[in-house]
Amino acid sequence: MPLQGRDLADRIAELILDKKGQNIVILDLEGLTSAADYFVIASAEADVQIKAIIDHLSKSLLQEKVKPWHIEGTHVMSWVLLDFVDVVVHLFLPERRDYYGLERLWADAKTTHVKE
Repeated sequence: MPLQGRDLADRIAELILDKKGQNIVILDLEGLTSAADYFVIASAEADVQIKAIIDHLSKSLLQEKVKPWHIEGTHVMSWVLLDFVDVVVHLFLPERRDYYGLERLWADAKTTHVKE
């Protein structure tokens, strides 16, 4: 059975770390919204790093029989969203992440800071 829920969120965080993603957090949104159960939020230093993370996620998760339902933002690469239905991944350049402040918007969510 393919990964889902918290297991998928944890696996995505691991894969982001593989490509040196930074400031990775997992927000547990269960009971707060019907949009998703988890957000995985991470920063990358440049658009090419965001692209490398997306490629790594896509290739690795496809091998595990998991693929995104929808991807947005790849034309600009300053905020890319990968929707795995119960887990939504947000990859940001640091200034975009600060501007949109998803962690502030979802301050009621249980937050896990992912470390190497």
